[in-house]
Amino acid sequence: MLKFLYTLFKLFLLLTLPFIFLIRGSVFLHTHYELAAWPAILGGMLATALLLVIYFSFLYGRIYGKLGESGSLKRRLIIALLVVGGYSLYGLLYLSNQNVKHDKISSTYTQLHPILRLSISTILYADRSLIITDAARQPEDYRKMGLPSKGRSLHYQQKNGYVHAIDVRTKGRSELRNRLLKLYFRLMGLNTLHHVGTDDHLHISLMSHDSPGAI
Repeated sequence: MLKFLYTLFKLFLLLTLPFIFLIRGSVFLHTHYELAAWPAILGGMLATALLLVIYFSFLYGRIYGKLGESGSLKRRLIIALLVVGGYSLYGLLYLSNQNVKHDKISSTYTQLHPILRLSISTILYADRSLIITDAARQPEDYRKMGLPSKGRSLHYQQKNGYVHAIDVRTKGRSELRNRLLKLYFRLMGLNTLHHVGTDDHLHISLMSHDSPGAI
């Protein structure tokens, strides 16, 4: 039984590691090296592509008993870059209307920081029912909600042109699913804050170097 569970764990780790490299790697480059959005994303993509090359080489070695020539390695790298690039491009540009509370979120999706977009598009493969309830805001939006306006908020557009925060619905979902969702975003290196009450939601944010300490 333990051997079976260990095998399942290894398989799960192998399947999820590329996504961790892509998103967590991008967050690391953004947070610790203050790279702009696209260089951070490209760094995460490159790290993921190299990981896939290792996967491909391992499978090739198991089948043919050798690593292969330099031309074969180049082809693996090209395939890995195409796979990672295609996956990232889809996640960066597309969001289904079924996963948003209102159309305004869809229309402003590209204003969301690319790392947040990748993190959302990835979790949607595991949680199709996820609903984004809010993203970009203006100071007057807080007044409309009966809340005091904030001087700083990661829901505001930052100096880099991107919004650094989104809200995801937790109301009406099981506690287990909400905990797993929160765990996922934390493992990806993002900040999470669970707001409870009539508008129960999970606030997810990416640190902004322009507004340190803002949420």
